[in-house]
Amino acid sequence: MKKITLSLFLLSFSFGFSQATVTTYTYAIKGLDTLKMDVYTPKKIKKNDSVPVLLWMHGGGFVGGSKSYPSEVRLAELAAEKGYLGISISYRLTRKGQLTGFGCDCPRADKLLTFKNAAIDFLDAAKFIYENKDLLGADTTKIIAGGSSAGAEGMLNAVYMREYFIDNLKNYEKIKFAGVFSLAGAMVNADYVSKGNALPSVFFHGTADNLVPFASAAHHLCKPEKKGYIILDGSSTIVDKLVELEMPYYFYKVIGGKHELSNIPFDQLDDVFEFFNKTIFKREVIQTVRIIKKT
Repeated sequence: MKKITLSLFLLSFSFGFSQATVTTYTYAIKGLDTLKMDVYTPKKIKKNDSVPVLLWMHGGGFVGGSKSYPSEVRLAELAAEKGYLGISISYRLTRKGQLTGFGCDCPRADKLLTFKNAAIDFLDAAKFIYENKDLLGADTTKIIAGGSSAGAEGMLNAVYMREYFIDNLKNYEKIKFAGVFSLAGAMVNADYVSKGNALPSVFFHGTADNLVPFASAAHHLCKPEKKGYIILDGSSTIVDKLVELEMPYYFYKVIGGKHELSNIPFDQLDDVFEFFNKTIFKREVIQTVRIIKKT
């Protein structure tokens, strides 16, 4: 069953939150970086239960951000209320302390290395979940990969471009994801999205994002003569691929919106989880575009 909807409107909801059980694990050690994940477990989970997973990578331009920011905590708690394991991870902030940051003065090769490190870290977190699924109560057939801004870039490259970024693919051959939740994200090349790896995907993005391109454009709008000039494929370009492949997607597009679309859209999350419920659990093909005009 295929449904296509196109709408123009604003929604506003509020949520109530209750405390989930939170446990912190070390999932990898990379040099001086000890990488951890906070696992928020539904209150009513029983022994031997296995529940779906939202695996979340925070934003921060690869220089900052935290798995324990209030917004990340709130998202993970909400996921637990919805019956998921809400998992928020730390990862290598490769550009932290670097004079060139992650903008137009950061050389293209350094940007690609940053994306590679983040993709590896995301896959290592997923691997930890696979290897400890009984301990965590994780249903590894239903892991939704999510992230915001830099975290969305790392996540999207991990999900769709592992062949490009990962040298030892055999280490991750069992890792599969069931869906994607991206806030103001982009990937290096959307041509890597194929019938074999395309997933039900949710995208939030502003058409005037000046940091992460909405469609296909230069990262941070860098000029071609700058060291940091690199073209990335943003949400709109990825959605075009999903349309071509007849895959489910939910695209929340804000005309005139900038990088604030990287903020977690708490007032829209009921719709996001309902999309995953229908497309992952019920295997419906739903293609939805919601267009909002920024005022």
